[in-house]
Amino acid sequence: MSLKVGIVGLPNVGKSTLFNAITNSKVEAANYPFATIEPNIGVVEVPDERLDKIFEIFSSKKKIATTIEFVDIAGLIAGASKGEGLGNAFLANIRETDAICEVVRCFDNKDITHVEGSVDPIRDIEIINLELMLSDQFTIKKRIERITPKVRGGDKTFAAEMEVLIKAEACLDQNKLLNTLELDEEESKILKGFQFLTAKTFIYVANVKDDELMEDNEYVKQVKEFAKNNNASVVKICAKIEEDLSEATPEEKTEFLNDLGVKYSGLEQVIKAAYEALNLETYFTAGPQEARSWQYKKGWTAPQCAGVIHTDFERGFIKADIYNVQDLFDLGDEKKVKESGKMRLEGKSYVMQDGDVCFFKFNV
Repeated sequence: MSLKVGIVGLPNVGKSTLFNAITNSKVEAANYPFATIEPNIGVVEVPDERLDKIFEIFSSKKKIATTIEFVDIAGLIAGASKGEGLGNAFLANIRETDAICEVVRCFDNKDITHVEGSVDPIRDIEIINLELMLSDQFTIKKRIERITPKVRGGDKTFAAEMEVLIKAEACLDQNKLLNTLELDEEESKILKGFQFLTAKTFIYVANVKDDELMEDNEYVKQVKEFAKNNNASVVKICAKIEEDLSEATPEEKTEFLNDLGVKYSGLEQVIKAAYEALNLETYFTAGPQEARSWQYKKGWTAPQCAGVIHTDFERGFIKADIYNVQDLFDLGDEKKVKESGKMRLEGKSYVMQDGDVCFFKFNV
């Protein structure tokens, strides 16, 4: 699996600058077989210090981190839901993402014109969200019209779908995003099948000046309050600094961040926020040939996680040798982990834990 996040925003808010930084940070596509990377997609390694340590302990020939895809969604302006600008293309692209990252301008600069004439982050968020809601409303309306005859004919499957669509329509009519809608497991499954835009996870990226990173300005405070009330998270960045960091060496990057008084870059914070919001965790595989990290959904079983590597691993899953990465760090190598009894043989019902190191056994 590969996490995909769409970057959206009005013109002149820093969206393109942030995406340029991400593009400069991207890993080589050649590391990932069958990957076709379009110009508007940046594939970035998910930083994890644990993988670095595993790589050193095993003296592996290769280190491959799990990745996250950032998709630069262009053409969003008021009226996008009706096809204004590049509206239709924008909506098609964003529908395929797991989360929506809204870049919001939270700085004053008379030399950079705002498309709406003034800086107002909440207004900007509401413009974007309204376009997404209008698109979802249109999709719901068309679907209801299509399945109404089948519901009247007594089709129970479509009746259940209709109930969910009516709830979704009522939610949007109240000017609320669909990710705030409370549904049971079966209803959530139905809703997910439509890939509604406002049902996705939202992360607001507050773009500030470089001298405003340490303390929230009034614009950032407004965005954080809005996010708190709308089931979303906030990351504060300076897009220009991110662009500079993307061109720096690891040593220069560390020194730069230390000088700023921050531990993680904005890009790393966005990745962390996406992982938390989407309930993603990481497990590892390791050996002399390769040390690798893999992302999975919290609550997945060992066979499901094996399927992340290859569907045959899940289909033919037998058992898995598993231990926690911290035991590896504490004891120094895998042999000592095994001798200490920390390595376990787990079956199909085992629920994976963040930081597990795994060797899957399968037969197909």
